[in-house]
Amino acid sequence: MTTAEERLVADRESTLELVAALSADWDGVVNASVQANVDDEHDPEGATIAFERARIEASLTRARARLADIDDALRRLGDGTYGVCERCGDAIAAERLEARPFARTCFGCASA
Repeated sequence: MTTAEERLVADRESTLELVAALSADWDGVVNASVQANVDDEHDPEGATIAFERARIEASLTRARARLADIDDALRRLGDGTYGVCERCGDAIAAERLEARPFARTCFGCASA
């Protein structure tokens, strides 16, 4: 069985790789749209490019938020507050931490 820290570090590494890949995708779409000189409003391809930019941007935002959550969980591990619900102060169930190692709240508070 792996420790919480090992899971978080592995998740952090894969999330950093995802952020890098999405950033490269973003750069590719932006460069392609600049080179194509597409008018999003009047060109049928413009809507596709705009959709692709929005999709990548949303994915990148989620990945960066996940990275921040992971970093915060690693901080909590360091200061001894990992596994303690930020709302009620009770312990977060091991099953919840297994499924979501960066959880900040217990199941009861998360579903409230």
